[in-house]
Amino acid sequence: MIKQEKPISLSERLWTLADMLSPGGRVADIGCDHGFLDIYLVQTSKVDGALAMDVRKGPLAAAQEHVRVAGLSEKIETRLSDGLREFQVGEAEKLVCAGMGGPLMQRILTDEPEKTESFQEMILQPQSELREFRVFLREKGYQIIEERIIFEDGKYYFPMKVVRGEKAPADAELLELYDRYGEQLILKKDPLLLRYLLEQKRILEEILRNLESQDAAQGRRLDRLREVKMEWELLHKTLELMN
Repeated sequence: MIKQEKPISLSERLWTLADMLSPGGRVADIGCDHGFLDIYLVQTSKVDGALAMDVRKGPLAAAQEHVRVAGLSEKIETRLSDGLREFQVGEAEKLVCAGMGGPLMQRILTDEPEKTESFQEMILQPQSELREFRVFLREKGYQIIEERIIFEDGKYYFPMKVVRGEKAPADAELLELYDRYGEQLILKKDPLLLRYLLEQKRILEEILRNLESQDAAQGRRLDRLREVKMEWELLHKTLELMN
C-alpha cells in the first residue's frame, strides 16, 4: 500500500471542522463525500479511527479508494448510509455532519434520537436556515459551545461545536439576535461576522429600495416590506452589539 508522508491538504472549511473536533476516540462522518476529512483526522492522530458514511455510492467509492491509497483501511471504515441509519450506538463518540441544508441535517439528527444523543460532541455545519437550525438545537436540549465563520469560494460557512446540555437563556431580544447570527461570533466580535453583516445590510437596503419603488401587488409588497424592515432592524442591533 502507498502511504503518504505528510497529511493531505484540506480546504479551509474542512480544516476548520478538523480543528474544532476534540482529540481522541472515533468519529462518525455523515456525508463524508470523498473522505478527505477522515483521512486527515487519522493521519494527524486527531482521532483513533473514523466511520465515513455517505448516502451516495459514487462519492463513497471515491472515499474508499482514497482511504486505500492512504493506507488507512484498518482505521477508516466506509459505509453506505442514509444519515445515521446504518450507524450503531457505540461505534463512535463524536459526530461530524457538514455540507448539507439545515432541514436535512435536522432530519438526520431527529430520525433516531438515541443515536444522536450517544455522541459526546458534534461538529455541525448546516448550509442553510441557520436561524431555524440554532433554534432547533436549543429546543432539543443542545448548546453551541463554539461557533466559527469561514469565507471560502465566495460563500460564508458557520461550523458549530455542539454538546448536550442547556444554558441560562438570554432575554428575548438578545436570543433572537443570537439565533440569527451566532452568539459566540457576536460576543467575540468576530471581524468576519462583521463583514458578513455589512454585506447583508447592503443587500437588505437594496431590497428595501426596490420594494418602496413598486406599485403593483400592494398587499404582498407591504407584507414583504415589513418583513425586510424587521430583518434590517435586527441586523442593525447586532451591529451595535459589535461596536
